[in-house]
Amino acid sequence: MSTINCAGTLINLSKAHTMGIVNVTPDSFYDGGKLKSDKDVLTQVERMLDEGATFIDIGGYSSRPDGTDISEQEEIRRVVPVIELVAKRFNIKGLSCDSFRGSVIKKALQHGANLVNDISAGLIDQSILPVVAEAQVPYIMMHMRGTPQTMKTLTEYDDLIHEINYYFSDRIAAARALGINDIVIDAGFGFAKTREQNFTLLKNMSLLQAHQVPILAGVSRKSMIYKTLDTTSDKALNGTTALHMICLQQGAKILRVHDVAPAMECIKLFEELQEN
Repeated sequence: MSTINCAGTLINLSKAHTMGIVNVTPDSFYDGGKLKSDKDVLTQVERMLDEGATFIDIGGYSSRPDGTDISEQEEIRRVVPVIELVAKRFNIKGLSCDSFRGSVIKKALQHGANLVNDISAGLIDQSILPVVAEAQVPYIMMHMRGTPQTMKTLTEYDDLIHEINYYFSDRIAAARALGINDIVIDAGFGFAKTREQNFTLLKNMSLLQAHQVPILAGVSRKSMIYKTLDTTSDKALNGTTALHMICLQQGAKILRVHDVAPAMECIKLFEELQEN
């Protein structure tokens, strides 16, 4: 059985779960700037939990391509009060902070987060891995190259899947060497990958199971969907659900989503398919 220990609770990842996205940023690609008050945040989190989310992922830095770089102090100002607010209102065993900076994660863990989601797998800020190791919390590491500001120029691969697997072998070893026990890998759809490469990755994502750790898939409303369908992120829910089923068939155990209820329906149908 595959489990991760979140705040003393073992979460079983032999079956799939959802992670609800809470962006407290003004410029995220889909929902930037929508949460304008504490009430907005609490309402969204409550809805996601009611709809079945196991994890809530709170981020204050927009990692979309060409997103604005902000200071560590600004990121802390945005994200830490929200984590504290949510932690006090709800008992969430999988309350995640989405950041690649050790200082932000340290503050977030002090104010109620119990899970870390790092888009850079410790490569942008090398202080993050020791912070996670000391706290002994689960660690989600994603595949990317460069930074959100440079990743669009770093899409040349000789063998996409082989290089992603090599990357995870290296980063998992670095995390394990520091004593990080609970690791989840995120294939990194949209990060230093062209639209075509994203579909190659989706088609072959099952090959990431070789690392014997749970896989997270984050395709929700991304450009690989809406550009293929010649639409916008606002109208990409149907396409998202279609690709979520593929992610589950390819071995994903966590779907990181903007829309929890449709993802939970997708998981329920997938599980019925597996059992019959």
